[in-house]
Amino acid sequence: MGEGGKGPVTLRGQTLTREEVQHHTSKDDKWVVIDGHVYDITQWSQRHPGGSRVISHYAGQDATEAFKTFHVDLDYVKKFLKPIKVGPLRDSDQQSKQIDRDFDALRETAKKMGLFKPSYTFYVLMTAHVLILEVLAYVTLWCFGTGWIPYIVSLGLYATVQIQAGYMSHDSGHLSITRTTKWDHLLHHFYMGVLKGVPPKWWNHMHFQHHAKPNVMHKDPDVRVEQVFVFGDKMPIEVAKKKRSSMPFNYQHRYFFLIGPPLLFPVYFFVTTIRHVITRRLRLGSFWIVTFFVRFFYMYMPFFGFWGTVAHYFAFRCVESHWFTWVTQSNHIPMKIEKDEAKEWVPLQIHATCNIEKSAFNDWFTGHLNFQIEHHLFPTMPRHNYYKIQPLVKSLCEKHDVKYEVKPLLTAFRDIVKSLKHSGELWQDAYRAYHVE
Repeated sequence: MGEGGKGPVTLRGQTLTREEVQHHTSKDDKWVVIDGHVYDITQWSQRHPGGSRVISHYAGQDATEAFKTFHVDLDYVKKFLKPIKVGPLRDSDQQSKQIDRDFDALRETAKKMGLFKPSYTFYVLMTAHVLILEVLAYVTLWCFGTGWIPYIVSLGLYATVQIQAGYMSHDSGHLSITRTTKWDHLLHHFYMGVLKGVPPKWWNHMHFQHHAKPNVMHKDPDVRVEQVFVFGDKMPIEVAKKKRSSMPFNYQHRYFFLIGPPLLFPVYFFVTTIRHVITRRLRLGSFWIVTFFVRFFYMYMPFFGFWGTVAHYFAFRCVESHWFTWVTQSNHIPMKIEKDEAKEWVPLQIHATCNIEKSAFNDWFTGHLNFQIEHHLFPTMPRHNYYKIQPLVKSLCEKHDVKYEVKPLLTAFRDIVKSLKHSGELWQDAYRAYHVE
């Protein structure tokens, strides 16, 4: 067993087998493979900037492609590997598959094409439009009062500010705005902390897990919601076997409209962010939450009073929640959701994602997450370049017989409901089979 990232004395420096690595998956003993070498991440995972869980999800597995994909400065992060190195992997276990080699070649092609270089003009304009909309949301009430029409206009503008600021914080969180860790982290605090009042470390904790193991049961937090929903073909059966009947999952495609989009932000995200900063004692995260509410109440209490401002907060969060849920889940809920099978990077990402057709509106409305496949394959690539790499990704998928799926926007929305209905029916049939005589 590893001891604090030092590696077991009897094995350190020795050639290891893949089977040996696969035994080290417990909380107190975690190994990963990167570029043909084995590393003990047991203690390092607790100090990992991206969070402990995202790296721990690869315990016992080859994390090479994830390592290359998530980090923008490989030379820098490799310095942290030497102290935790256990030894080399046996040559016969190092043979990568053709799809991995082709993906590495595609990544190098993208670099040569300059697709990882951000357009500062694009991001300046996107930031400007967010700030202008925030001013308009306030000015609308200041100039026209709090009647229903100016209120609805202001509410829509402020919800748009929040969703678009969310897209910008998503870009900076993935280090794709400046490609410099220091500056992107600073921008992440601005978009996420200042404009949204959300602790950036909470976002890191949740979102990086999703990217590391998308649609993987018990690892991706986006599908770790079996208390209220079951997704895919396997989760409903697993839940039914355990006799978890707290929710009538056969009706989830109906109650989704009541507790899914309306409550994700105002309730679930609100509670989890507060809990995250308290349990992890995040002073800076607490600071951003407090300063956001101070600014928000200072601006809107003159219009609505205290309780009216509280209602206004939850109203725009509800609108934002609808927008966010339909956009993000249209790419994932209808796709494969299964247990961790240690798949190669490309099939792991593409089987869990689909795209939405490109248009000027779709690009803006989804924050370019209509190119979800490209984003998951290259999360640090600036989003304005996704469409440029798309033809090459399609060619890679065609070569290796990996389905590349693109849908119209409304079809993608409808597929969420259809998928929920299908999964609910699977749960009902399995529950009856296992528990009803």
